[in-house]
Amino acid sequence: MSRTRICEAADEAVVGIADGSTVLVSGFGLAGMPFDLIEALIRQGATDLTIVSNNAGNGEVGLAALLQAGRVRRVICSFPRQSDSYVFDGLYRAGKIELEVVPQGTLAERIRAGGAGIGAFFCPTGVGTSLAAGKETRDIDGRTYVLEYPIRGDAALIAAHRADEMGNLIYRKTARNFGPVMATAADTVIVQVGEIVPRGGLDPEAVVTPSIYVDRVVRTSARRLAARGAR
Repeated sequence: MSRTRICEAADEAVVGIADGSTVLVSGFGLAGMPFDLIEALIRQGATDLTIVSNNAGNGEVGLAALLQAGRVRRVICSFPRQSDSYVFDGLYRAGKIELEVVPQGTLAERIRAGGAGIGAFFCPTGVGTSLAAGKETRDIDGRTYVLEYPIRGDAALIAAHRADEMGNLIYRKTARNFGPVMATAADTVIVQVGEIVPRGGLDPEAVVTPSIYVDRVVRTSARRLAARGAR
């Protein structure tokens, strides 16, 4: 029997995310960003959060809105600065938020390691730069590698395209980015989708995230998902 709970609203889905939590947030820019879950988290009130995502928000929506609300203490991401990342930029320059920059592939692999139970791994990316400062290095077959540690979250907020009643997920085009790997690496995985279909309504060969990883699912507006970058 599936352990996934189908929630009636996004506010129900984010119940229990505590102050000080590490929250993994899917998205590649606006594509695959779980806007409704983030807005529910703002209403829920959790603060002092560490956010792990590909970037640090766009404009004043999604992650940027969470930052603007003063709920985030630290961001771990690959691309903190884009042309419309002015909310994060202002907070960082004012010393109101911490930042850890992680190369994109390394970020994905650190999350994957967190989900797979891997204690640490050696990676060549960042060697000889400030990103490797203070980290253990090792020469392997004539090449220098830096030791990286896994990332896990207390919760993951993910946008997928469609779920069945068991919680199996499929994604749409570029909205399938960090979601699948984040779903493996959090204690509580919360997913917003555009549609929930009956059991057996998804082609099992198309399922990307099996229901065993998913704790809560909530249906949101498919039109809204598309309008906000899930191209």
